[in-house]
Amino acid sequence: MNDLFVEEKAFKPLADRMRPHKLDQVFGQAHLLAAGKPLRQAIEANKLHSMIFWGPPGTGKTTIARLIAEYSDARFITISAVLAGVKDIREAIEQARQYQGPTVLFIDEVHRFNKAQQDAFLPYIEDGTILFVGATTENPSFELNNALLSRTRTYVLKPITAEDIEQVVHRALNDDDYGLGKLDLSIDAEACRMLALAADGDARRALTYLEIISDLAEQRHIDATLVAEIAQQGPRRFDKSGDLFYEQISALHKSVRGSDPDAALYWFCRMIDGGCDPVYIARRVVRMAIEDIGIADPRGLELCLNGWQTFERLGSPEGELAIAQGVVYLACAAKSNAVYGAYQQAMEDARASGSLEVPMHLRNAPTKFMQELGYADGYRYAHDEADAFAAGETYFPGGLEPRRYYYPVDRGLEIRIAEKLEQLRKRNQENKL
Repeated sequence: MNDLFVEEKAFKPLADRMRPHKLDQVFGQAHLLAAGKPLRQAIEANKLHSMIFWGPPGTGKTTIARLIAEYSDARFITISAVLAGVKDIREAIEQARQYQGPTVLFIDEVHRFNKAQQDAFLPYIEDGTILFVGATTENPSFELNNALLSRTRTYVLKPITAEDIEQVVHRALNDDDYGLGKLDLSIDAEACRMLALAADGDARRALTYLEIISDLAEQRHIDATLVAEIAQQGPRRFDKSGDLFYEQISALHKSVRGSDPDAALYWFCRMIDGGCDPVYIARRVVRMAIEDIGIADPRGLELCLNGWQTFERLGSPEGELAIAQGVVYLACAAKSNAVYGAYQQAMEDARASGSLEVPMHLRNAPTKFMQELGYADGYRYAHDEADAFAAGETYFPGGLEPRRYYYPVDRGLEIRIAEKLEQLRKRNQENKL
């Protein structure tokens, strides 16, 4: 039983066995590790500094941290911020103090630590007790303390390309020592490409799929059909709350604003495919209709509200199609942020001008006492005037000069609105004279 237990503990997944042992074996991060790049030079010269690795899962953050420790003959201590607390931090620091050589302290998911936990590392980074390496999938500018950021350098890791992942797959299939070379597996080009695309920039995911597929491959050959069964339905990179979430909704919004229905539809589908709540997208699309289309085409808002309501009544997938119709319509519609801009300027004046009193002629007079006080005196009922317009009347409060906030654009319905407003302003000017 004891021997069996040892064998089980000794087992390592393919993704772990295939971790690069040299910098040249790291795929996809040439912008950091190619010959002559500052990080590569610092590692090879053993002139290291504390750092943060920011990038998607499976891009090599842990691997590079381990290589840094190997190249510098340092002790490697790893902590997961998901599971660890202050006690674990203290134990790691104590181990680093007792060790005679340098120590690389690797903190995975460092953004999960709160401010106090992050601050706990600062004195030991400064006095050289540890070489701090943090890994995060979230934007360090938002998730990490400025004090920690000021003592580290942030390196951005990129998603691994499908071409690089194909090389990772072939290396694993041909490696007799750590990979699957002894199984004598073959893979056709279509299957390899499909597997690389299913990995979605995550080399670890590709190797996990490959390990499962290797157990199922008949006649020691991997074809596209087998890959499709195992890997094609894998989730896309989309975390529903982090950077990718906001990056993709931003891309959707900007595609609509830029009048590109095809790109807008692509980003909409990317978010749906990634598991985004369609109701959230429906709310954001309504906002786009208000902010970027406005009254240049008021039908846009109505169509988007209908799409939202359709989803709530029908659910998926018919409801998602209704939202998609709103997305495409907004991208094709005339654009105007005139009301949005006018609202912002009017709000600034409302906040800056204080509690200016409503002019007497604009006040309501529902009681005899209020009438005696002069409420509504001099008010001109617009419907009694020519064209239902009281030319020359002013509606701003005393102490605030009448001003313009709304400037219609020369697109869509606002062309007609601009013409109408210009006529009314001329009549106001003539009446004042």
